[in-house]
This record gives sequence, C-alpha cells and structure tokens, in this order.
Amino acid sequence: MKRLKVFAVMAAAMALTIALAGCGGKKADGDTVKIGGNLEMTGGSASYGASAKNAIELALKQINAKGGVNGKKLALVVADNKSEATEATNAMQKLISQDKVVAVIGPNLSSAAIAATAVNASAKIAAITPMGTNPNVTVDPANGKTKPYNYRTCFIDPFQGTVMANFATKELKAKKAAIMVDNSSDYAKGLAQFFKENFVKNGGQIVAEEFYLQKDTDFKATLTKIKAANPDLLYIPGYYQEVGMIVKQGREMGLTIPMAGGDGWDSAKLPEIAGKNALNNTFFSSLYSPDDDSKLNKDFVAEYQKAYNARPDVFAALAYDSALLLAKAMEDAKSFDPAKINEALAKVNGFQGVSGTVTFNAQHNPVKSAVIIEHKDGKQTFKTKINP
Repeated sequence: MKRLKVFAVMAAAMALTIALAGCGGKKADGDTVKIGGNLEMTGGSASYGASAKNAIELALKQINAKGGVNGKKLALVVADNKSEATEATNAMQKLISQDKVVAVIGPNLSSAAIAATAVNASAKIAAITPMGTNPNVTVDPANGKTKPYNYRTCFIDPFQGTVMANFATKELKAKKAAIMVDNSSDYAKGLAQFFKENFVKNGGQIVAEEFYLQKDTDFKATLTKIKAANPDLLYIPGYYQEVGMIVKQGREMGLTIPMAGGDGWDSAKLPEIAGKNALNNTFFSSLYSPDDDSKLNKDFVAEYQKAYNARPDVFAALAYDSALLLAKAMEDAKSFDPAKINEALAKVNGFQGVSGTVTFNAQHNPVKSAVIIEHKDGKQTFKTKINP
C-alpha cells in the first residue's frame, strides 16, 4: 500500500495490455496447476508476504494430500513485489506471461493491489487479495463499476474505520482524538478518513491530524505537536514498521494515552520495533484472531504452528482462505480455464474459512465480522468481536 505512482503505472498498464493479450483462457498442462503469489517478500512489508506464503503453501499441501483438485496437484509460484506498487505490476506480468499461472493471490497492500489490477484484467486472470482493504481494489473509482477479475477475502476500510471509531468512543470513552496518517499509503488515508468521519459522528473531536511518509524514522517533532493538542487517543492507521517507531518514540516522550490502528499493525515484528511495554494500552482492528475457538481455526493454528513454529497472523489466515477459495472455484468450475475459474469465484456463497464466512457481494467483497486486538506485554490478546 505504498505510494501509487499514477503516471508510471498507467503507462505500464497500457504496455501490458498489449503484451498480455491472449494470455487469458489458457488451460493447465501436465499434472500440476500453477497458482501465482504476488507477495511482499522484501521491502517494508516483508512480514506480510512471508506469512501469506507460508499459509498458501500449507493450504496447497493439505489440498494435494487429499488428491488435489480435479485430479491435479496445485503449486505456488511466487513473484516478489518488493512492497511497491510499481513492482506489483511487474510481478503480476511475470506470473501471467512467463509462469502461466491460472489465478493469482495478492498483493496484500492496497496500493500494490490497485496498481496490479490493470495487468490481470488485461489477461482476464482472476486475482484475489487477502488484505487489500481499500475499496478501489475491486471497484473502479472512475465509474463505480466492479472490476470483473478482482476479489478480496478481507473486509473494506469503511467498515474497519467505523469499527475503531465506535470502539474508541464507546469502549475507550475517547472524546478527543489525534490522527497520524501515512500520506504515501492509500490504505492509511482511507482508514483515516473513515475513522475521522465516524469519530466526529459519534460526538468526538479531531484535535490534530498529522502526516508522515513510509520509511520515515524520526517522528518526534510530529508527536510533540500531537502531545500539545492533548488528545485522549492517537489513531495511527499505518504499517508495523513506522507504527512501531511512532509508538516507541511517543511513549519515550511521555505520551501515555491509548493508541490504535488497523490490521496493518498485525506483525510479530511490531513488539520488536516498539518494545513490549510501549505497546501496552494499544489496540487494533483486524479480521482474525488465532484465539478464535472454532474447530476449523483451531486445526489451522495447530497445523501452522507445527509447520512454522509460530502462531498465524491475520495475513496468514486470509491468505490461507484465499488459497482454499481458489481451489473451491476450480473444483466448482471442473476446469482450470481462467475464465471458468473467474466465473465460479464470483458465485462463491457461504464458504467457511478460518477467518469467517465468505459470500461475495456485487463488488466482490465479503461481508465479515471484525475483531479488536489488545497488546498486553507484547502479546496480542483478543478484546472483542464486532459484527457488521
């Protein structure tokens, strides 16, 4: 969800439209069917890509152990988008034109997912983002129409922003909030907008709104301004790398108020960056908690821990569900033709995943519950669940 370089991406998309013409409709050959992973393996959000890759591989391993899909095994081919929007278009091009995948999972970052939609749309290949929450991932803002080849397994920012605004006013009793926005992220700007609108609607007041850029490291001047505004809450809708430093520096400056954010906080790296004690009295909204007591989730957590010696985060859970969704679409289509996979994916209804039930609406968005996670001594703890 880094800065979307509009002109560069548009130019790349025009070129790729020609290069990828005719790629759609290709059937799988041999005994293996390739699924693409357009993932953040390096860069500022590499933690997300690593979790997603692990979970997809676990899902495909389990599927293949049961005989695969339509008599064939599924294999993951990963292209590193380097946590960059422009690189995501290159990764999508490679997966489709060189690796000949029949569908793609990713990217996770909204700006990257938005940029890459031009590529998979040209090739008529379905792409499903596990965590791209910006509405424009699946809807063209120019005309309001649904992008026919793009889907998501997560909820969208308007719901997530509303959830945290309600939690801040009703549970934390905050009346004055400050916001720190990553101005290079479509995700952060969208969340900030929806949080602000709903916090004010609930009777709250925004006393400060400050901006930073991804890869910034010194936030002391901005935090000084925020501290002077005397808010009851600091809302930081960004990603773990910068969020960790903001929380750390804020606590060092004596900013003891609750801090909150969105699912971009969900990384095992966050306590390492911020410090365990600094994260006390912080909260974030998410789609998933490994503490969910459903049998499906308990089995997933156990298998993931066994395979990777770590508890799954939200990026793992949503990527796992994305892989299972694609497998179901292939099974329902009784085909590996990308066009038929896309048709079947659009009709998914009542799919039970570890992150909840998925039925795609007209905008290819699932309607799902949200959870609030609280940090206690560096550990994530389930706080509450909020239904749509």
